[in-house]
Amino acid sequence: MIVEKISREVRMAVMKVTKVKHVLWAADWQRCLKFYKELFGGVVSFEMEVWSEIVVAGSTIGIHGGGEGQRTWTGLSFQVDDLREGIRLLKDCGGDLTAEPTDTEEDPLHLAMCVDTEGNEFMMTMKRG
Repeated sequence: MIVEKISREVRMAVMKVTKVKHVLWAADWQRCLKFYKELFGGVVSFEMEVWSEIVVAGSTIGIHGGGEGQRTWTGLSFQVDDLREGIRLLKDCGGDLTAEPTDTEEDPLHLAMCVDTEGNEFMMTMKRG
């Protein structure tokens, strides 16, 4: 009985979340939008100097202008179907690898640690097997 009452009270206190966004800081917000648009086929859904949004594979990334360009780990991970092609495109779009990925018979290529044009670090992965 007590658990039911607590559960009802908790449910009543929770607001409805309409969207979850991951936010990146950018010294050059237009360059940042271009990077994610060209690399991952992102679609810009909102654009202005202070705040822009780009949707990649159904997830919204907010781009906050005014960043300092410092290296920052974001926690973002993008799973792609061809990591070798992803690494090539990463570099073509102005990004880079933070380290050369492992690609051995025992540990085939499946993970690349990357950095975008604004210093935001992320992972690019490929499903094994």
